[in-house]
Amino acid sequence: MPDAVVVGAGPNGLAAAIALAQAGRSVTVIEAAETVGGGSRSAELTLPGFVHDICSAVHPHPLASPFLRALPLAEHGLELVQPELPLAHPLDGGEAVVLDRSVDATAASIGGADGEAYRALLDPLVRDAEKLLPAILGPLRPTRHPIALTRFGLRGLRSAKGLARRFDGPRGRALVAGNAAHSMLRIDRPPTSAVALVLLLTAHHVGWPVARGGSQAVADALASIFRSLGGEIETGRRVESVEELADAGAILLDVTPKQMLALAGHRLPARYRRGLERYRYGPGVFKLDWALDGPIPWTAPECGRAGTVHVGGSFEEIAASEAAANAGRHSERPYVLVAQASICDPSRAPEGKHTGWAYCHVPSGSTRDMTGAIEGQIERFAPGFRDRVLARASINAGEMEASNPNYVGGDINGGRMDLGQLFTRPVARPSPYTTPDPRLFICSSATPPGGGVHGMCGYFAAQAVLRRG
Repeated sequence: MPDAVVVGAGPNGLAAAIALAQAGRSVTVIEAAETVGGGSRSAELTLPGFVHDICSAVHPHPLASPFLRALPLAEHGLELVQPELPLAHPLDGGEAVVLDRSVDATAASIGGADGEAYRALLDPLVRDAEKLLPAILGPLRPTRHPIALTRFGLRGLRSAKGLARRFDGPRGRALVAGNAAHSMLRIDRPPTSAVALVLLLTAHHVGWPVARGGSQAVADALASIFRSLGGEIETGRRVESVEELADAGAILLDVTPKQMLALAGHRLPARYRRGLERYRYGPGVFKLDWALDGPIPWTAPECGRAGTVHVGGSFEEIAASEAAANAGRHSERPYVLVAQASICDPSRAPEGKHTGWAYCHVPSGSTRDMTGAIEGQIERFAPGFRDRVLARASINAGEMEASNPNYVGGDINGGRMDLGQLFTRPVARPSPYTTPDPRLFICSSATPPGGGVHGMCGYFAAQAVLRRG
């Protein structure tokens, strides 16, 4: 058996495997699916020639993650493509506020005194980006830049509702709400301000690119790097118990607590098991993919230039939508995240055609079909959208978990990311990647810093393995 076995070939599992292989360890990755990637996969879900991202679609983290950006991803086939605008947020009346790579251009889109307030908020954070991102994308630990991190913390460890009070008008408030809602939390709860600020910061610092050819390219590049280091990947094999891997020096699980209990609960002491059993998951998602006869016909022209569009209207509407999902209710006017990769990556669709990707938040485990609600929201800001739909594919929250057991109840973040378990996920320990079993580690998004294609959960888990010798 190798020095280490990683169960799960998502971005974190592959990152852990790469970090161990770089340190000279022999590593095997075992993946239940037929392809690597986890949340970073692509497939023709609708019609031949239309490539859709199965989960993650927009990728700032390969440029922002301290571990991923140090890897030769481009040499292994990854090309990141920047849309003209990272984000647009349409408002009623045919207008939109935009998140531009430039802080000044974003402030101008917000306008007036609120634009100046945005500039005052983001300029210091963008200047400190290289100090902040390594600290944010990891567990709690000493920092070499306490002043910069304290400045961020004073703004971030609060609710998006509190952050939005900086703005008197609807444009700045809507921009905050749309970014905060990525947290899948009620946006009147902390630390939704931090989620909004990190997304705004990364848009200005590195942009929100897409992977040419689909998100699968990110996972494929990681797998290629791992193999170049001598690593082995076995796909199509489902591990039912860690006892199958008894001879491995270390076992790293790219799974959430629910699966960890099933795989290794018998190896763990009662107190730690109870901690895993108390782990909390958040709302799920209902996702749609479209094959389109043309670009989405947004009323606001800025939306046609943006790789991502936040559809939800005002701060108050988005807050109500996220409160509903967290309370176990379905919103009739849900907040919808839309990605339109084909506007900057024509390889996603046949010539003249386009793809669309969207999801909304729903109660955990929901099986309700939200197609009508999502398309109604898009029609609200893009009349005639449905006329461009050639085919659609949908997946509800329950089906999300069936397709990927890490998405418990459809929670694509690997667990609720509130203050109660942001840094203590999955169980409060000096190193959250370790377990009481000295050979067993967890490297999934159920560890800090949580969800996202950044690989940092895997990287820090690998460091924990190396420290144990």
